[in-house]
Amino acid sequence: MSRRQAADEASPEELRVPVPGGELAVLRWPAASPGAPVVLALHGITANGLSWSRVAHQLAGRVTLVAPDLRGRGGSGALPGPYGIASHADDMAAVVDTLGLGRVVLTGHSMGAFTAALTAVRHPDLLSGLLLVDGGVGFPAPTGLDPDELITAVIGPAMRRLSTTFPDRDAYRAFWQGHPAFAEAWSPWVDAYIQRDLVGEEPELRSSCRIEAVRVDGIDQLGGQVLGAVHRLPLPAVLLWAERGLMDEPQGLYDEQRLAAAGLDPRRVRPERVPGVNHYTILVGDSGARLVARHLLAAAGV
Repeated sequence: MSRRQAADEASPEELRVPVPGGELAVLRWPAASPGAPVVLALHGITANGLSWSRVAHQLAGRVTLVAPDLRGRGGSGALPGPYGIASHADDMAAVVDTLGLGRVVLTGHSMGAFTAALTAVRHPDLLSGLLLVDGGVGFPAPTGLDPDELITAVIGPAMRRLSTTFPDRDAYRAFWQGHPAFAEAWSPWVDAYIQRDLVGEEPELRSSCRIEAVRVDGIDQLGGQVLGAVHRLPLPAVLLWAERGLMDEPQGLYDEQRLAAAGLDPRRVRPERVPGVNHYTILVGDSGARLVARHLLAAAGV
């Protein structure tokens, strides 16, 4: 079977979950067995639930994977505020309750990891395990920057693309294929993930991400309540951190010195360096997705 066929056959079902202000779009890859454990997976600040599709492929039906489009993104792009990490955390409680998921293995990538950590603190009865993927551990914001400068400094081109229009889907694909982080990692799973982000009509396609949602969430992510969540986790977690950064630069978001400075309790958080991946390919690349899936299966007891 080709990679394209594998990606097409692994397409998730899409559900709608009522939350304050409307409905949240939720993607679900069902397990082969109806009694299998459930993983609830949260995406990054300008991503969507299909960013987890490569991991879903690696999980191969051994667990059910549930990946919402967070408020203000993807199929949930029309949802109004209030935005903020606490709002996402409470939306996740609604997803678990409405879908009857029971206790879940909770995971998140980038901003989704911060959301997962705060969800664990606010709703500890929801989860049976926790995996953080290149996020969840933060540092105080630098002074002297206005909010837009601060968010652009953190996520770079991802912020600038939110105000850009694209004439067609091929142009958006070319934009991402030119991104250094994806240069060696393009796949049908990545293509489906980035295409889910587009809304509107040609020749004025744009990202589904609401700039206001990204702005509020990005600033909130650097606040004390969110930064402190990783120090108050109700159960131990693993942090998988990428060797390389958002633009595939040698310096990633984390390194041994930064993690040491964060003062993590080793009984609560066990960092694990992932070599050969960047901030994106730790989730959407072949080797990164395999490792993430392996940790999720272990957390689920599979």
